[in-house]
Amino acid sequence: MNTPKNALKNMEAIFTVAVAIACGASYASFSQPQAAQSAAAAQKNAMPVVVVSARRLTEQEKKISLIEERQVLLGNATASNL
Repeated sequence: MNTPKNALKNMEAIFTVAVAIACGASYASFSQPQAAQSAAAAQKNAMPVVVVSARRLTEQEKKISLIEERQVLLGNATASNL
């Protein structure tokens, strides 16, 4: 029976074709460095900017806010009356 021998030959052929495709894809990707560099430059220049246009809380307002948050977390529905 030559089926195991034929299967090995087929596996060799599949491996050879896979390596050839991988080498070709690798060569094609290295032959075009301009696209990768321009994409990296575009990402580098696109700096996200966050603008916060709110006033700062006073010390008293901060305390009230923290007390209200704690009451909400504890399940108390009433707000503080400071």
